[in-house]
Amino acid sequence: QVQPVESGGGLVQTGGSLKLSCVVSGSSLSMYVMAWFRQAPGNEREFVAGITKTGSTTAYSDSVKGRFTISRDNVKNTVWLQMVRLEPEDTAVYYCAKTRLPFIARVPTVYDTWGQGTQVTVSS
Repeated sequence: QVQPVESGGGLVQTGGSLKLSCVVSGSSLSMYVMAWFRQAPGNEREFVAGITKTGSTTAYSDSVKGRFTISRDNVKNTVWLQMVRLEPEDTAVYYCAKTRLPFIARVPTVYDTWGQGTQVTVSS
């Protein structure tokens, strides 16, 4: 059974940085396109960043482009999200998810396995 587990969240001041990790167990990470989503209270879950199976292609939401970087190591079965210049609007629970689709999708409904999430709070 494939299970992603996120870590690395926390409380940081505006302008600070965090690096989230997602370790996937139960299957080889190289089989899946992976993505990070986030959900703030009262909001829908939104796409943050995605990466193809080999890591050759990445995609970002407009709100994080230039500040966040997604990467992966299929040997370590790990996906990361490096976040810099954080803003209060980035406050949310961040989720790692996989899809069987061969491309990066921005809608959460096509992702079939999710982690439990990690809280990121950015203070102003």
